[in-house]
Amino acid sequence: MSQPRTISSLCFVILVLAIWAAGSGVGLLWQQAGSSYQFTSLRGETVEIYGHGLYRYDSVMVASQGIAQDAVTLLIGVPLLLVSLLWALRGSLRGRLLLLGTLGYFLYGYAAFAFGAAAYNSLYLVYVALFALSLFAFLLVLNSIDIASLPDHFAAALPHRGLSLFGFFVGAFLLMSWLGRIVPSLSQEVPPLGLQTYSTLVIQTLDLALIVPLAFISGILLWRRTAWGYLLMSILLLKGLTLALSITAGVIGQAVAGIQLSFGEVVIFPLLTLIDLALTYVLLKNVIEGPKMHITVTREGQAVNPRLAHDHA
Repeated sequence: MSQPRTISSLCFVILVLAIWAAGSGVGLLWQQAGSSYQFTSLRGETVEIYGHGLYRYDSVMVASQGIAQDAVTLLIGVPLLLVSLLWALRGSLRGRLLLLGTLGYFLYGYAAFAFGAAAYNSLYLVYVALFALSLFAFLLVLNSIDIASLPDHFAAALPHRGLSLFGFFVGAFLLMSWLGRIVPSLSQEVPPLGLQTYSTLVIQTLDLALIVPLAFISGILLWRRTAWGYLLMSILLLKGLTLALSITAGVIGQAVAGIQLSFGEVVIFPLLTLIDLALTYVLLKNVIEGPKMHITVTREGQAVNPRLAHDHA
């Protein structure tokens, strides 16, 4: 892996700051008394504010999601980042792909916090730092992968079409889910569901601008078995797995908080998590760490590796 010291340094700082931010979110490093209260937004909506801890200025819905995501970051994201980094430093392609997907999780999550998915709080600069560090670590790891040779590092048994169909489904599901909230509110000139006290829909913006195109494009390119298709599908699955786990944890947190949830939130998101987990296992299982042997058969019936024949010539 190129730039190993720089990537290791960036990941170490990410680990430290993520533990600080997530530990504060779940209450391990941040305790403050208070209670929830009702608040009327600028758009006339009555919203219940969480009222204590790091997320004291957030609605109960967003605070429960943030706390759940912080728990997933501590229990899964941080260990996965450490394991994938050590694996990648040993030269493993699986490790680099896993590291890329894990950094995608931190990049997405802390970009959302920095841009206002949660109300401004004392960790704002930590969120900005995590966003920046994750972005540049992601780019450096991406640059360390020989994209042109990726097709040679996946077994023929990889279910290309199944993975592509999953990408299409994820893209279509997110597109319809978010547009189903946004379009009616625009036509009726009312706040969309979930806006509450916030100025805009940060998560929906990131999903519609980044995740939905990633899902469709990776599905199309992998269907065609292009090099970029393998890379983008790996990012979608590996980044999506940790994100799906945090969303599922958020659904559980909202249910515990007594928030009414839709069918998609209760059933489809956890189902997508299980499917993503299974497909991630299949993807990594079919990675070939060394160069794939291309065998041809001569007229005399002898098996020949063209690369070796070329080198010998």
